[in-house]
Amino acid sequence: MIHTATLAYVRDRRLLQARSAHKDVFYMAGGKIDPGETPVEALYREVSEELGVQVATHREFGVFQCQAYGEAPGVRMHMTCFTADLTGDPRPTSEVAELRYFTGGEYETMPHVAPGSMLVFRRLHELDLIDW
Repeated sequence: MIHTATLAYVRDRRLLQARSAHKDVFYMAGGKIDPGETPVEALYREVSEELGVQVATHREFGVFQCQAYGEAPGVRMHMTCFTADLTGDPRPTSEVAELRYFTGGEYETMPHVAPGSMLVFRRLHELDLIDW
């Protein structure tokens, strides 16, 4: 099981996704939780590293589990997902090649999609927080 902390950051009814250099899939900002780190600590660290801003306040959005993208079949991901207010506008850092905001429909038609991101897109849409 891979444990991660991610950010569901919505602007104009679209969800922010990040693509790392040399990768072909957009993921939610965030990443693996380091040993001894809590999901909240991982969220704050990852947002700073990937988006170049700080988390001002956060709220847990939900916990999602699915097949981990790019891993062997059966390797699961346990994702603690948060919403947050940030100290500025997200921007790509050296870890991130590109940031984009997607509707659910735009994301699902990409050549490669992360199962964890799709779960969050669906949940946000059910709550009428993003467009499809």
